[in-house]
Amino acid sequence: MKNISILGSTGSIGTQALEVVRANPERYKVDALTAQNNAKLLIEQALEFKPEMVVITCEDHYQEVKQALPNVNVLCGEDALIAAVQLPQTQFVLTAIMGSVGLKPTIAAIEAKKDIGLANKETLVVAGELVMQLAKDNGVKIIPVDSEHSAIFQCLVGEEINPIEKIFLTASGGPFRGKDLVFLSSVKKEQALKHPNWVMGAKITIDSASLMNKGLEAIEAKWLFGLDADQIEVVVHPQSIIHSMVQFTDGSIKAQLGLPDMKLPIHYALAYPERVTSNFERFNFLKYPEFTFSQADTKTFRNLELAFKAMEKGGNMPCIINAANEMVVDAFLKDNIGFLEMSDVIEQCMQEIDFIATPTLNNYLETDRQTRIFASELVTK
Repeated sequence: MKNISILGSTGSIGTQALEVVRANPERYKVDALTAQNNAKLLIEQALEFKPEMVVITCEDHYQEVKQALPNVNVLCGEDALIAAVQLPQTQFVLTAIMGSVGLKPTIAAIEAKKDIGLANKETLVVAGELVMQLAKDNGVKIIPVDSEHSAIFQCLVGEEINPIEKIFLTASGGPFRGKDLVFLSSVKKEQALKHPNWVMGAKITIDSASLMNKGLEAIEAKWLFGLDADQIEVVVHPQSIIHSMVQFTDGSIKAQLGLPDMKLPIHYALAYPERVTSNFERFNFLKYPEFTFSQADTKTFRNLELAFKAMEKGGNMPCIINAANEMVVDAFLKDNIGFLEMSDVIEQCMQEIDFIATPTLNNYLETDRQTRIFASELVTK
């Protein structure tokens, strides 16, 4: 029996993780569940899985949740997320919160020596060097849950002594693959939210449409696997069957394949190092007679190029693009900014926010704060 806490239990990753738990009641015990706003679903989950602690970060919903769960320790506010990851019996924390708000509780979980299932890429984008060193110091395993990073992780099992020459992160290309700047200049959020292969939350779906998601994944991969920017290549693979690949110094390549279903990497992360039998649909090669690949168009989708520039610059620059991106995606979803304008705002933030070559945690937090303020001013002009 593995005791787990799930941060972001009402989101796409969190709900699918609970599906895995539901299918394996003899293997997993849920200690804590957290959500931001979805009080109704959080209450339903708590009544089913009976955690010791529940956190609702939006204080407006605190009384509703507390009254519905009289026998549960109900807390509210972002600081309460730290309590949710520090329960003594918890062994594994799945961080499925969207955005940089996941940084502090992930650090707290590592300091409490809890293994991490990382579905919050922003944690490593914002403060990858700090987080990975902290995990090493505390003997904590970080198991990636994103399908691409899970694929790389799985390809590297048993290859500990063999150096990586390069990794290939595959991208579906999103709903606007092959489109030009003229087309993108007038797209609306309704179009951007229609991903061809994956069902995801709004923010990550917009990131996929702009290719920023792949840029953030590249930065995350740098820290997860100890790579340089020139060892990471993004290739567009519209079928989303090959989730990513590793090329070794002898020239051989290992790839991890599977249907585009996030329950697969979630299932793997929760059970690691075991592979537990599942009833998920099996991949059939005959249904996918062709795999195609193409180069990512960084001239049209500038966010990917900006992310690689931030990764090469290092320091607090990835923190800047992450904060700026969160602000512009929110603005785009509210119809306050155009699709292509998102890249313009991100680039301006990269130029104007003070660069720090060797940031501390406080530097990261202050960079995040300043960038959000500056990006907000640009969006509202």
